[in-house]
Amino acid sequence: MLDSRKFRVGILGASGYTGADLVRLLIAHPHVEIVLMTGERKAGKPIGEVFPHLAGYDLPDLIALEEVEWPAVELDAVFCALPHATSQEVIKGLLHATNHSLLDEMIVETAGDLADAIKGDVKVIDLSADFRLRNTETYAEWYGRTHTAPEIQPKAVYGLPEFYRDAVREAYLVACPGCYPTAALLALVPLLKAGKIRADDILIDAKSGVSGAGRSLKENNLFVEIAEAMHPYGVGAHRHMPEIEQELAVAAGQDLTISFTPHLVPMNRGELETIYAKLSPGQTVSDVKEILEQTYRDEPFVTVLRGADMPATRMVRGSNHCVLNVFADRIPGRVIIVSAIDNLVKGSSGQAIQNMNLMLGIDEKTGLMQVPMFP
Repeated sequence: MLDSRKFRVGILGASGYTGADLVRLLIAHPHVEIVLMTGERKAGKPIGEVFPHLAGYDLPDLIALEEVEWPAVELDAVFCALPHATSQEVIKGLLHATNHSLLDEMIVETAGDLADAIKGDVKVIDLSADFRLRNTETYAEWYGRTHTAPEIQPKAVYGLPEFYRDAVREAYLVACPGCYPTAALLALVPLLKAGKIRADDILIDAKSGVSGAGRSLKENNLFVEIAEAMHPYGVGAHRHMPEIEQELAVAAGQDLTISFTPHLVPMNRGELETIYAKLSPGQTVSDVKEILEQTYRDEPFVTVLRGADMPATRMVRGSNHCVLNVFADRIPGRVIIVSAIDNLVKGSSGQAIQNMNLMLGIDEKTGLMQVPMFP
């Protein structure tokens, strides 16, 4: 049973969309106190000036990351919502500082020894892609730079709670999945594990709201560029592809290659994926749906819809929920799975809090039971 004290948490990168949603959700969390928030371009400002909907709450002002003195800041958990390729050094320094200079005191001969040595009390939940890929060479290939913390990577737990819940509970560093992988993996992992679909022919047609592209100023994200239009991007080369393949390979017990194409749609938040797959010999569409129903029967944040109800982003807007359903393709032997999430919640900040709850021994659902917003 939790005592009356609140866990002290920090948010690195609170001035972005994911950071703002972390603040929005954590404000109502009964066991958490936000004591630190960084925002490089907005340093020195109250969060209410950056995001007016967060004004009026007792929150610390934003500061620059370099102003943080880690040994002096007593935190139970840190959310790292920084851009890709910046989290590695920050997290390495954070773990170093919050573990009483353990790394300075030890003579470490191998990367494995170093990873084993880092076991401090602070819990780190990384929302970037920096620790999602277990193979650092794969990271370098897809992100165009060498991984700078390979000694820590082996201890990072992939933070999809529905499949790695026990490992998350024991972790000090969790790598939260990307939004596209979250929607895809919740739909596909149970089916590959059970052998209901083939691993050699999976096609994912994904669509996301504009907030998935971040808050920085980009010409192709201006209103006149995206309104009344939809367009694909990262065709054949999106960085979420190796992440999806990594986890599907674990489920299938073999390497595989997927076809994945994301599209930007003119809405603020939300994500919908239409997934096409081949049934394994002897399997039916009913078998596929039954496996998903069995897998998620007791899961608080994943719902398999009844009958022919069609998943839609309006069903999950603002919530930590995922809705799924299964349909027969007109082509014999094929199945269509549709998955919808809010890219900023279950696809990012909400899932991060779900992981934090597990890491701190809090009920997993705490602070995340918001009913989806409609209309």
